[in-house]
Amino acid sequence: MKSASRRTGPDRTRAGKTAYALAGVDIHLADQVKTTLGQQARTTFGPEVLGSGLFGSMFQLKQYDEPVLVSSVDGVGTKLRIASLLDKHDTVGIDILNHCVNDILCCGAEPLFFLDYIAMGKLKPKQVEAVISGIVQACREVGCSLIGGETAEMPGVYSQTDYDLVGFIVGVVERKNIINGSSIIPDDVILGLPSSGLHTNGYSLVRRVFDIDANPSCLNGFHPELERSLGEELLEAHRCYYPQLKPALPLIKGMAHITGGGFAGNIPRVLPQGLAAHLHKDSWHIPPIFKLIRRTGNIGEEEMYQVFNMGMGMTIVCAAQQVAKVASTLPQAKIIGEIIKARGEERVIID
Repeated sequence: MKSASRRTGPDRTRAGKTAYALAGVDIHLADQVKTTLGQQARTTFGPEVLGSGLFGSMFQLKQYDEPVLVSSVDGVGTKLRIASLLDKHDTVGIDILNHCVNDILCCGAEPLFFLDYIAMGKLKPKQVEAVISGIVQACREVGCSLIGGETAEMPGVYSQTDYDLVGFIVGVVERKNIINGSSIIPDDVILGLPSSGLHTNGYSLVRRVFDIDANPSCLNGFHPELERSLGEELLEAHRCYYPQLKPALPLIKGMAHITGGGFAGNIPRVLPQGLAAHLHKDSWHIPPIFKLIRRTGNIGEEEMYQVFNMGMGMTIVCAAQQVAKVASTLPQAKIIGEIIKARGEERVIID
Protein backbone atom coordinates (compact mmCIF):
# COMPACT_ATOMS: atom_id res chain seq x y z
CA MET A 1 0.00 0.00 0.00
CA LYS A 2 1.23 3.49 -0.69
CA SER A 3 2.45 5.20 2.46
CA ALA A 4 1.15 8.61 3.45
CA SER A 5 3.74 11.36 3.60
CA ARG A 6 4.72 12.43 7.14
CA ARG A 7 6.47 15.31 8.82
CA THR A 8 8.15 15.43 12.20
CA GLY A 9 6.47 17.06 15.19
CA PRO A 10 3.04 18.07 13.81
CA ASP A 11 1.34 21.04 15.46
CA ARG A 12 -1.27 19.91 17.93
CA THR A 13 -4.52 21.53 19.01
CA ARG A 14 -7.03 20.65 21.73
CA ALA A 15 -7.13 17.11 23.14
CA GLY A 16 -3.75 16.43 21.55
CA LYS A 17 -5.22 16.20 18.06
CA THR A 18 -3.66 17.79 14.99
CA ALA A 19 -5.61 20.40 13.05
CA TYR A 20 -5.91 17.90 10.19
CA ALA A 21 -7.43 15.29 12.55
CA LEU A 22 -9.97 17.86 13.74
CA ALA A 23 -10.83 18.44 10.08
CA GLY A 24 -11.63 14.74 9.81
CA VAL A 25 -8.40 13.17 8.51
CA ASP A 26 -6.23 11.17 10.91
CA ILE A 27 -2.84 10.72 9.23
CA HIS A 28 -1.39 8.69 12.09
CA LEU A 29 -4.25 6.19 12.10
CA ALA A 30 -3.97 5.94 8.32
CA ASP A 31 -0.25 5.16 8.62
CA GLN A 32 -0.98 2.36 11.08
CA VAL A 33 -3.66 0.87 8.81
CA LYS A 34 -1.46 1.10 5.72
CA THR A 35 1.31 -0.77 7.50
CA THR A 36 -1.09 -3.63 8.23
CA LEU A 37 -2.43 -3.58 4.67
CA GLY A 38 1.09 -3.65 3.27
CA GLN A 39 1.86 -6.76 5.29
CA GLN A 40 -1.21 -8.48 3.86
CA ALA A 41 -0.39 -7.41 0.32
CA ARG A 42 3.16 -8.74 0.47
CA THR A 43 1.80 -12.27 0.93
CA THR A 44 0.66 -12.10 -2.72
CA PHE A 45 4.07 -11.08 -4.13
CA GLY A 46 5.96 -13.31 -6.53
CA PRO A 47 9.58 -12.84 -7.67
CA GLU A 48 8.39 -10.49 -10.43
CA VAL A 49 7.53 -7.79 -7.88
CA LEU A 50 10.68 -5.67 -7.60
CA GLY A 51 9.43 -2.96 -5.29
CA SER A 52 6.32 -1.63 -3.61
CA GLY A 53 5.66 1.17 -1.14
CA LEU A 54 7.61 3.85 -3.03
CA PHE A 55 5.74 6.36 -5.21
CA GLY A 56 5.14 3.55 -7.66
CA SER A 57 5.28 -0.23 -7.69
CA MET A 58 7.50 -2.24 -10.03
CA PHE A 59 6.78 -5.52 -11.77
CA GLN A 60 9.15 -7.32 -14.14
CA LEU A 61 7.79 -9.18 -17.17
CA LYS A 62 9.52 -12.48 -17.86
CA GLN A 63 9.36 -15.35 -20.35
CA TYR A 64 7.22 -13.71 -23.04
CA ASP A 65 8.05 -13.36 -26.73
CA GLU A 66 5.58 -10.63 -27.76
CA PRO A 67 3.82 -9.63 -24.56
CA VAL A 68 0.71 -7.46 -24.82
CA LEU A 69 -0.42 -5.80 -21.60
CA VAL A 70 -4.16 -5.84 -20.94
CA SER A 71 -5.62 -3.49 -18.33
CA SER A 72 -9.02 -2.81 -16.82
CA VAL A 73 -10.61 -0.78 -14.04
CA ASP A 74 -13.92 -1.29 -12.31
CA GLY A 75 -15.83 -0.79 -9.08
CA VAL A 76 -18.17 -2.80 -6.90
CA GLY A 77 -20.98 -0.25 -7.19
CA THR A 78 -23.89 -0.05 -4.79
CA LYS A 79 -23.35 -3.61 -3.59
CA LEU A 80 -21.20 -1.73 -1.07
CA ARG A 81 -24.39 -0.46 0.57
CA ILE A 82 -25.37 -4.05 1.35
CA ALA A 83 -21.90 -4.71 2.74
CA SER A 84 -22.14 -1.62 4.96
CA LEU A 85 -25.63 -2.43 6.23
CA LEU A 86 -24.52 -5.95 7.18
CA ASP A 87 -21.06 -4.83 8.30
CA LYS A 88 -19.45 -7.57 6.21
CA HIS A 89 -16.73 -6.34 3.89
CA ASP A 90 -14.45 -9.22 2.90
CA THR A 91 -16.66 -10.48 0.05
CA VAL A 92 -16.62 -7.14 -1.77
CA GLY A 93 -12.84 -7.40 -1.81
CA ILE A 94 -13.20 -10.75 -3.57
CA ASP A 95 -15.76 -9.14 -5.88
CA ILE A 96 -13.50 -6.40 -7.17
CA LEU A 97 -10.53 -8.65 -7.89
CA ASN A 98 -12.59 -11.36 -9.59
CA HIS A 99 -14.55 -8.85 -11.67
CA CYS A 100 -11.35 -7.30 -13.00
CA VAL A 101 -9.71 -10.68 -13.66
CA ASN A 102 -12.76 -11.80 -15.66
CA ASP A 103 -12.67 -8.64 -17.76
CA ILE A 104 -9.09 -9.08 -18.96
CA LEU A 105 -9.65 -12.82 -19.32
CA CYS A 106 -12.00 -11.99 -22.20
CA CYS A 107 -8.88 -10.97 -24.16
CA GLY A 108 -7.09 -14.18 -23.17
CA ALA A 109 -4.92 -12.41 -20.59
CA GLU A 110 -3.56 -13.85 -17.37
CA PRO A 111 -3.54 -11.48 -14.35
CA LEU A 112 -0.21 -10.01 -13.29
CA PHE A 113 -0.86 -7.34 -10.69
CA PHE A 114 -3.65 -5.40 -9.05
CA LEU A 115 -4.09 -2.07 -7.24
CA ASP A 116 -7.01 -0.98 -5.11
CA TYR A 117 -8.54 2.39 -4.25
CA ILE A 118 -10.71 2.77 -1.16
CA ALA A 119 -12.29 6.14 -0.36
CA MET A 120 -14.40 6.84 2.72
CA GLY A 121 -15.67 9.59 4.94
CA LYS A 122 -14.15 8.18 8.14
CA LEU A 123 -11.33 5.66 8.28
CA LYS A 124 -12.44 2.44 9.95
CA PRO A 125 -9.42 0.14 10.25
CA LYS A 126 -11.31 -3.15 10.68
CA GLN A 127 -13.52 -2.36 7.70
CA VAL A 128 -10.60 -1.58 5.42
CA GLU A 129 -8.61 -4.57 6.61
CA ALA A 130 -11.60 -6.84 5.86
CA VAL A 131 -11.84 -5.48 2.31
CA ILE A 132 -8.12 -6.03 1.73
CA SER A 133 -8.28 -9.53 3.21
CA GLY A 134 -10.85 -10.40 0.54
CA ILE A 135 -8.68 -8.95 -2.22
CA VAL A 136 -5.63 -10.82 -0.91
CA GLN A 137 -7.55 -14.11 -0.76
CA ALA A 138 -8.75 -13.69 -4.35
CA CYS A 139 -5.28 -12.65 -5.54
CA ARG A 140 -3.74 -15.79 -4.09
CA GLU A 141 -6.29 -17.99 -5.83
CA VAL A 142 -5.34 -16.66 -9.29
CA GLY A 143 -1.66 -15.90 -8.73
CA CYS A 144 -2.04 -12.12 -8.96
CA SER A 145 0.12 -9.69 -6.96
CA LEU A 146 -1.51 -6.89 -4.97
CA ILE A 147 1.34 -4.44 -5.48
CA GLY A 148 -0.19 -1.15 -4.38
CA GLY A 149 -3.22 0.92 -3.59
CA GLU A 150 -4.59 4.04 -1.98
CA THR A 151 -6.76 4.60 1.07
CA ALA A 152 -8.35 8.06 1.04
CA GLU A 153 -10.19 9.62 3.97
CA MET A 154 -12.54 12.25 2.51
CA PRO A 155 -14.89 13.83 5.08
CA GLY A 156 -17.59 15.93 3.49
CA VAL A 157 -17.48 13.92 0.27
CA TYR A 158 -18.55 10.59 1.78
CA SER A 159 -20.66 10.07 4.88
CA GLN A 160 -19.05 8.30 7.85
CA THR A 161 -20.80 5.04 6.91
CA ASP A 162 -20.16 5.07 3.15
CA TYR A 163 -17.10 4.08 1.15
CA ASP A 164 -16.16 3.35 -2.43
CA LEU A 165 -13.99 0.56 -3.78
CA VAL A 166 -12.27 0.55 -7.16
CA GLY A 167 -9.76 -1.88 -8.63
CA PHE A 168 -7.12 -1.58 -11.35
CA ILE A 169 -5.64 -4.69 -12.96
CA VAL A 170 -2.89 -5.40 -15.48
CA GLY A 171 -2.51 -8.73 -17.23
CA VAL A 172 -0.56 -10.09 -20.16
CA VAL A 173 -1.19 -12.20 -23.24
CA GLU A 174 1.12 -13.25 -26.06
CA ARG A 175 0.20 -11.25 -29.15
CA LYS A 176 -0.53 -14.42 -31.15
CA ASN A 177 -2.91 -15.65 -28.43
CA ILE A 178 -5.14 -12.55 -28.16
CA ILE A 179 -8.84 -13.44 -28.14
CA ASN A 180 -10.87 -10.70 -29.82
CA GLY A 181 -13.78 -12.42 -31.56
CA SER A 182 -12.54 -11.58 -35.08
CA SER A 183 -12.71 -15.24 -36.21
CA ILE A 184 -16.32 -15.76 -35.11
CA ILE A 185 -18.62 -16.92 -37.93
CA PRO A 186 -22.28 -18.00 -38.25
CA ASP A 187 -23.08 -21.40 -36.70
CA ASP A 188 -20.37 -21.05 -34.05
CA VAL A 189 -21.69 -22.24 -30.70
CA ILE A 190 -22.27 -20.12 -27.60
CA LEU A 191 -21.64 -21.74 -24.23
CA GLY A 192 -22.31 -20.23 -20.84
CA LEU A 193 -20.67 -20.62 -17.45
CA PRO A 194 -22.97 -20.23 -14.43
CA SER A 195 -22.76 -17.18 -12.21
CA SER A 196 -22.79 -17.30 -8.42
CA GLY A 197 -25.68 -14.85 -8.31
CA LEU A 198 -25.92 -11.14 -9.10
CA HIS A 199 -22.13 -10.74 -9.05
CA THR A 200 -21.69 -6.93 -8.91
CA ASN A 201 -24.51 -5.62 -11.08
CA GLY A 202 -28.08 -4.44 -10.67
CA TYR A 203 -27.85 -3.57 -6.99
CA SER A 204 -29.46 -0.14 -7.33
CA LEU A 205 -32.54 -1.84 -8.74
CA VAL A 206 -32.43 -4.58 -6.11
CA ARG A 207 -32.24 -2.03 -3.30
CA ARG A 208 -35.32 -0.33 -4.71
CA VAL A 209 -37.24 -3.59 -5.26
CA PHE A 210 -36.80 -4.69 -1.63
CA ASP A 211 -36.82 -1.14 -0.20
CA ILE A 212 -33.53 -1.98 1.48
CA ASP A 213 -32.40 1.56 2.30
CA ALA A 214 -35.60 2.29 4.24
CA ASN A 215 -35.94 -1.21 5.70
CA PRO A 216 -32.46 -2.77 6.05
CA SER A 217 -33.81 -5.43 8.39
CA CYS A 218 -35.22 -7.20 5.33
CA LEU A 219 -31.66 -8.36 4.61
CA ASN A 220 -31.88 -10.66 7.61
CA GLY A 221 -35.12 -12.27 6.44
CA PHE A 222 -34.87 -15.96 5.51
CA HIS A 223 -36.19 -16.95 2.07
CA PRO A 224 -36.95 -20.67 1.61
CA GLU A 225 -36.31 -20.53 -2.15
CA LEU A 226 -32.84 -19.08 -1.48
CA GLU A 227 -32.19 -21.42 1.46
CA ARG A 228 -30.61 -18.48 3.28
CA SER A 229 -31.24 -14.83 4.09
CA LEU A 230 -31.57 -12.16 1.44
CA GLY A 231 -28.43 -10.44 2.71
CA GLU A 232 -26.34 -13.62 2.45
CA GLU A 233 -27.55 -14.12 -1.11
CA LEU A 234 -26.83 -10.54 -2.15
CA LEU A 235 -23.29 -10.66 -0.72
CA GLU A 236 -22.39 -13.89 -2.55
CA ALA A 237 -18.99 -13.21 -4.12
CA HIS A 238 -18.47 -12.61 -7.82
CA ARG A 239 -17.24 -15.85 -9.41
CA CYS A 240 -13.79 -15.90 -11.04
CA TYR A 241 -13.58 -17.86 -14.30
CA TYR A 242 -9.84 -17.68 -14.91
CA PRO A 243 -8.74 -20.97 -13.27
CA GLN A 244 -11.29 -23.11 -15.11
CA LEU A 245 -11.07 -21.28 -18.44
CA LYS A 246 -7.29 -21.10 -18.68
CA PRO A 247 -6.82 -24.62 -20.17
CA ALA A 248 -9.58 -24.01 -22.74
CA LEU A 249 -8.36 -20.63 -24.04
CA PRO A 250 -6.76 -22.04 -27.25
CA LEU A 251 -10.18 -23.41 -28.26
CA ILE A 252 -12.10 -20.17 -27.71
CA LYS A 253 -12.88 -17.54 -30.36
CA GLY A 254 -14.52 -14.95 -28.14
CA MET A 255 -15.75 -14.34 -24.59
CA ALA A 256 -18.11 -11.89 -22.96
CA HIS A 257 -18.23 -11.18 -19.23
CA ILE A 258 -21.92 -10.60 -18.47
CA THR A 259 -21.83 -7.54 -16.23
CA GLY A 260 -23.63 -4.18 -16.38
CA GLY A 261 -25.96 -4.13 -19.36
CA GLY A 262 -26.64 -7.85 -19.29
CA PHE A 263 -26.40 -9.94 -22.45
CA ALA A 264 -27.30 -7.17 -24.90
CA GLY A 265 -24.73 -4.81 -23.42
CA ASN A 266 -21.79 -7.21 -23.44
CA ILE A 267 -21.95 -9.99 -26.05
CA PRO A 268 -21.94 -7.60 -29.07
CA ARG A 269 -18.57 -6.23 -27.91
CA VAL A 270 -16.87 -9.39 -29.21
CA LEU A 271 -18.98 -10.00 -32.32
CA PRO A 272 -17.84 -9.02 -35.84
CA GLN A 273 -20.15 -6.65 -37.72
CA GLY A 274 -23.14 -8.36 -39.30
CA LEU A 275 -23.37 -11.13 -36.73
CA ALA A 276 -25.66 -11.64 -33.74
CA ALA A 277 -26.02 -14.00 -30.80
CA HIS A 278 -29.14 -16.16 -30.62
CA LEU A 279 -29.68 -17.30 -27.03
CA HIS A 280 -32.18 -19.89 -25.83
CA LYS A 281 -33.35 -18.83 -22.38
CA ASP A 282 -34.73 -22.30 -21.56
CA SER A 283 -31.29 -23.88 -22.03
CA TRP A 284 -30.12 -23.00 -18.53
CA HIS A 285 -31.49 -22.83 -15.01
CA ILE A 286 -32.45 -19.37 -13.74
CA PRO A 287 -31.35 -19.13 -10.07
CA PRO A 288 -34.11 -18.37 -7.52
CA ILE A 289 -32.76 -14.89 -6.66
CA PHE A 290 -33.62 -13.58 -10.11
CA LYS A 291 -37.13 -15.01 -9.93
CA LEU A 292 -37.57 -13.42 -6.49
CA ILE A 293 -36.40 -10.03 -7.78
CA ARG A 294 -38.70 -10.18 -10.80
CA ARG A 295 -41.73 -11.25 -8.76
CA THR A 296 -41.20 -8.76 -5.93
CA GLY A 297 -40.48 -5.81 -8.20
CA ASN A 298 -42.95 -6.74 -10.94
CA ILE A 299 -40.15 -6.31 -13.48
CA GLY A 300 -40.59 -7.30 -17.11
CA GLU A 301 -38.60 -10.22 -18.48
CA GLU A 302 -36.86 -8.14 -21.12
CA GLU A 303 -35.56 -5.68 -18.53
CA MET A 304 -34.35 -8.52 -16.31
CA TYR A 305 -32.12 -9.79 -19.14
CA GLN A 306 -30.88 -6.24 -19.79
CA VAL A 307 -29.87 -5.62 -16.18
CA PHE A 308 -28.79 -8.98 -14.74
CA ASN A 309 -26.70 -11.97 -15.79
CA MET A 310 -29.69 -14.24 -15.09
CA GLY A 311 -27.42 -17.05 -13.95
CA MET A 312 -24.81 -16.93 -16.73
CA GLY A 313 -21.73 -14.93 -15.78
CA MET A 314 -19.53 -15.67 -18.79
CA THR A 315 -20.35 -16.58 -22.38
CA ILE A 316 -17.92 -18.39 -24.69
CA VAL A 317 -17.94 -18.71 -28.47
CA CYS A 318 -16.20 -21.62 -30.16
CA ALA A 319 -16.46 -23.62 -33.39
CA ALA A 320 -19.08 -26.36 -33.39
CA GLN A 321 -16.41 -29.04 -33.81
CA GLN A 322 -14.63 -27.81 -30.68
CA VAL A 323 -17.64 -27.99 -28.37
CA ALA A 324 -16.87 -31.47 -27.08
CA LYS A 325 -13.27 -30.51 -26.20
CA VAL A 326 -14.39 -27.32 -24.48
CA ALA A 327 -17.10 -29.17 -22.57
CA SER A 328 -14.62 -31.80 -21.38
CA THR A 329 -12.46 -29.01 -19.95
CA LEU A 330 -15.41 -27.05 -18.57
CA PRO A 331 -17.98 -29.51 -17.20
CA GLN A 332 -20.18 -26.67 -15.92
CA ALA A 333 -20.50 -25.10 -19.38
CA LYS A 334 -23.87 -25.30 -21.09
CA ILE A 335 -24.72 -24.75 -24.74
CA ILE A 336 -27.01 -21.73 -24.62
CA GLY A 337 -27.11 -20.51 -28.23
CA GLU A 338 -25.41 -19.97 -31.55
CA ILE A 339 -24.07 -17.22 -33.80
CA ILE A 340 -26.32 -16.09 -36.63
CA LYS A 341 -26.38 -13.34 -39.22
CA ALA A 342 -27.73 -10.15 -37.70
CA ARG A 343 -31.34 -9.18 -38.34
CA GLY A 344 -31.14 -5.44 -38.71
CA GLU A 345 -29.53 -3.73 -35.74
CA GLU A 346 -30.47 -6.39 -33.19
CA ARG A 347 -27.26 -8.08 -32.00
CA VAL A 348 -28.66 -10.36 -29.26
CA ILE A 349 -31.86 -12.34 -29.65
CA ILE A 350 -33.21 -14.15 -26.59
CA ASP A 351 -36.19 -16.46 -27.00
